[in-house]
Amino acid sequence: MTTLKQNLSQKMIQKLSPQQIQLMKLLQIPTATLDQRIQEELESNPALDEGENQEVFDLEDADYDSEKDKGDDFEFELDDYLKEYMEDDPTSYKTKGDSVDHSNDNKTIPIALESTFHEFLSKQLGMIDFDNYEDEIIANQIIGSIDEDGYLRREIPSIIDDIMFSQSIEVTTEDVENVLNVIQGFDPSGVGARDLQECLIIQLSNKLKNDDGAEDVKAKILAMKILNNNFDEFSKKHYEKLKKTYNISDHELKDAIQEILKLNPKPASSVSGVSNSAGNQYIVPDFFITNRDGELELSLNSKNAPDLRVSDHYVDMLKTYKDHSDNNKSSKSEKEAAMFIKQKIDSAKWFIDAIKQRQDTLFRTMYAIMQFQKEYFLTGDERRIKPMILKDISDITSLDISTVSRVANSKFVQTEFGTKRLKDFFSEAVQTVDGNEVSTLEVKNILAEIISRENKKKPYSDELLKEMLTKRGYDIARRTVAKYREQLNIPVARLRKEL
Repeated sequence: MTTLKQNLSQKMIQKLSPQQIQLMKLLQIPTATLDQRIQEELESNPALDEGENQEVFDLEDADYDSEKDKGDDFEFELDDYLKEYMEDDPTSYKTKGDSVDHSNDNKTIPIALESTFHEFLSKQLGMIDFDNYEDEIIANQIIGSIDEDGYLRREIPSIIDDIMFSQSIEVTTEDVENVLNVIQGFDPSGVGARDLQECLIIQLSNKLKNDDGAEDVKAKILAMKILNNNFDEFSKKHYEKLKKTYNISDHELKDAIQEILKLNPKPASSVSGVSNSAGNQYIVPDFFITNRDGELELSLNSKNAPDLRVSDHYVDMLKTYKDHSDNNKSSKSEKEAAMFIKQKIDSAKWFIDAIKQRQDTLFRTMYAIMQFQKEYFLTGDERRIKPMILKDISDITSLDISTVSRVANSKFVQTEFGTKRLKDFFSEAVQTVDGNEVSTLEVKNILAEIISRENKKKPYSDELLKEMLTKRGYDIARRTVAKYREQLNIPVARLRKEL
């Protein structure tokens, strides 16, 4: 039998306030999406104003927080608040700062007016005259299931279930496959394929149908055989097996592989004038670094410093209540309204302060990074990027490591050498043979350079790459070479091999 016991103990636990949590979230937001967060706050708090626009607020329409008269204690608390707030300069609650670049205040990001890839397919579908209504429903379901690369990733049984659930229509596997064959004849060639092999076969089949007796037809036929019967050997580059299987020369195999390499593994990308469902992505820099005769200047994107302030209308209402309170004319409803106004103004002041703190934290962090990596920002030479971890910037700025991480994540800086991601400036250190420390970025760049110059007929193994780096003074293990290679999205030697 288990006995329950109660113990009294003291623990030191640090809990974040809702305001601190909100500030952390603001730090994580990149400049590109800060506008949306500010608009949400403007809509939820009428005491917050933007620019010259004045927010109209009618006391009679206010949602009061309490129906209970708070008495003299409330009046004393509110009077103290009024006195303290009115002694401050209300105009100080604005967000523009001196470290902001205003040169792009009136610039807008161009948005391309394009139809989506699915709309492109739907237009083609509109030109098909199906025999029955069910086929049209199947076609729409298939097109809706095609992903942004042009593939149909959803299984046919799942499509049948979807149609049954949404339309209460029972269709067969044969019905779906017949309609899918029609859609696979749409542009771009290869659309509606269920995997890479089928995608390439569809494209090559269309090429053979349209072939006018060109000399490369033999290579296309061989390529079709390889795709149909030996796709695994082809994808793993087992060229010797393919030559033995088809009794062909290096030249014949190379011609066939060249035909396959001409095909598009992502058919949707070949369509001009359309965008995928995610839309076009634009990089909005959070910082600007300018080199003025050897002196680096840092500025924030002006979008980080929106023109926010406490509403003049709400300030006037506070003044009106203070006059009534001084003359003992304030009623219960006025006290409740004043409490509502106080809460909204407090919330507006906090948000403006949070935006200011965000600006300050962003600037301090980027300034420390700029000074730490000064040689790179002056020269643009990536070999000058020094090893730098989050703790280095945390020590310089006296900010918490987690705060530095939030600033570095998803933020960009525009330099004369291009727009760079902040997180790319952070790297571990690698010790050279002579005891010096260099950035892992430098080692990765050299590794990429060595691989780019290798003989693709005999690509370097990871062990050989390790030996070549050691000769250059970088003493790292083979597994580290493999890790860096993978981070660079470079495949193993076998998959880099060419005929």
